[in-house]
Formats: sequence, structure tokens, C-alpha cells
Amino acid sequence: MELTATTATTSATRVGRRDADGMAVASFVLGLLGLLVLNLFLGPIAIVLATVALWRGTARRGRALLGLTLGVADLVVLVAVMQASQTVSWSF
Repeated sequence: MELTATTATTSATRVGRRDADGMAVASFVLGLLGLLVLNLFLGPIAIVLATVALWRGTARRGRALLGLTLGVADLVVLVAVMQASQTVSWSF
């Protein structure tokens, strides 16, 4: 016989981990998309989602780390292109 508190805790942990896994995947997708468009907005969002996913203990740790790396790369690309073009915006 199981206690309901244990079942509720296990269920809450499972839902929290599933949310963290979704955040890890979202950070990866947004970081990848941010390399092409809207990197000023998508880069920081990818960084925050990856950090929260790692903090919550995602099972997709590699994907979260890749999303974090891509989010930082978004901002680095933005700064590099802005320096090269001597403007605040950039285009292809």
C-alpha cells in the first residue's frame, strides 16, 4: 500500500522534470533559430530557458547545454556583426 503523499510527490517530480525537458528543447530550438533572426531577443530567452532547465534537473542535459551555448553564440554573432557594419542593426 502506498501513501498518497508519496504518489503526489512522485507525480509532481515527474511533471517538473517533463517541464524541464521541454524547456531544454525550447532553449535549443530558440538558440538555433536565433542564429538567423531576432538574435537580440531569442538569445537571452534561450539562455534563461536552458539555465532554468539545468537548475530543475532535466534529463536532456546535453540539449540544455547546447541551447545555452547557442544562446550565447546568438549574442556573440550580434555583437560581431554590429561591430563589422558599424550599426545597431544588421541584415544579410
